[in-house]
Amino acid sequence: MRIIAGVAKGRTLSSVAGATRPTSDRAREGLFSSLMSEFGDFLGLNFLDLFAGSGAIGLEALSRGANLVHAVEKDESAGRTIASNATLVKASNAVGAFHHYAMSVQKFLETPAQNKYEIVYIDPPYEFPDGDLYICLELLQAGRFLAEDSLIAVERASKRSEFTWPLGYRVLRQRNYGQAVIYYGNPSQNG
Repeated sequence: MRIIAGVAKGRTLSSVAGATRPTSDRAREGLFSSLMSEFGDFLGLNFLDLFAGSGAIGLEALSRGANLVHAVEKDESAGRTIASNATLVKASNAVGAFHHYAMSVQKFLETPAQNKYEIVYIDPPYEFPDGDLYICLELLQAGRFLAEDSLIAVERASKRSEFTWPLGYRVLRQRNYGQAVIYYGNPSQNG
C-alpha cells in the first residue's frame, strides 16, 4: 500500500495483519479522484476517517495538504500501525495536523464536536450492520461534525444489498470497485 500523491507520494505504508480490511488501491485511487474533482485540492480542508484501519485514507489526505486529519480506530494493533504510518507521512513534510483517536466510532461521535469536517470517510467492517451505520450518520449531523457542503463517502461490500442513505442525507453517486462500492452523499438542506 503506497501513498498515491502529495508530499509523501510513493511512501509504502504498513497494513494491519488480520484485524482490518484495507481499501483496495483501485478504490483508494477512485475515491481520491472523486474528492479532487469535488474540492479541487485538500488545502485547508478537515478530513475525518472513521474506522480508519491502518490510517491510509486519512494519511493520503494529509499527504495531499489537508489542514486537519482525525482518524478514529479502536483496534490496538491498528492504532500502532496508524502511529507508524503517521510518522512516515509527517517525515515527508506534511504540514497538516494528524491525530488518532483510540476509541469506537460511536463513542467519538457521541462526544461534542470540536471541529467541523469537509470530508468524512466511513469504512466499517463489511459485516457492520447498516442500522449501526445509520446511527453513526445521524450522530455526525446531531453532533455538528459536518461543515457546510461537506461530502461523506461510505465504503461497503459490493456483495451486500445496496446501501441507502438515512433521512437527512442526499444521494450524490456511487462507484463500484470490484469487491467494494463507495457511496457518496451529503447532508440535505432540509434534512
